[in-house]
This record gives sequence, C-alpha cells and structure tokens, in this order.
Amino acid sequence: STLMRSSAASDVYKRQMYKRYLKEHHPTRYQALLLSGRLNTYLADTDAQAEEQLELLTQQMAEREGVNEELKATNQMEWAQRMNSIQNRAEEVVQAGLIYR
Repeated sequence: STLMRSSAASDVYKRQMYKRYLKEHHPTRYQALLLSGRLNTYLADTDAQAEEQLELLTQQMAEREGVNEELKATNQMEWAQRMNSIQNRAEEVVQAGLIYR
C-alpha cells in the first residue's frame, strides 16, 4: 500500500487527544460512555473508522492527483513529498468529519 502508516505511539496520542476532546466538548456523551464501560470500545471503533476513511481518502486523492507507482519509480522525492501532503490533507478531512464533530 502506498499509505504511510503512523506509529503505534502516534495512534495512542491521537486516541488520547480524541478522549480529551470528547471529555471537554461532549461531557455528557463522555460520561455515559465512561460509566457504561464502553469508552475504550468507542474510542477503538472511532479509530478504526478513521483509519479506514483515511486509507480510502488517501488512495482517492493520490489517484486524482496522479501520485502513482510510475511517479514513485521515476521521482521518489517528489512522490514522497506529494504523498505526505495528501496524507496531511486527508487526516484533516477525516478528523473534521469523524473525530471532531
């Protein structure tokens, strides 16, 4: 896959950021999930959905922008720069749409 996966430490950090966001901006939902024992499952499910959306969106954006295996073979530096840009933009879209709602 052309998607550059984030590290496990980064995933934990993202989950903690979302947990904090949920606690501060949606305290009723946070408390309900916490008291029901479903908070960790909810965070894991949200993370899994975000990863799926991120991978799909990254692939779609790369195809639309012509960032493909041919570019990777002919100009790895440009491919890496453009993929990093796509990855960053896709993460922003996923966070805005799924995480921070």
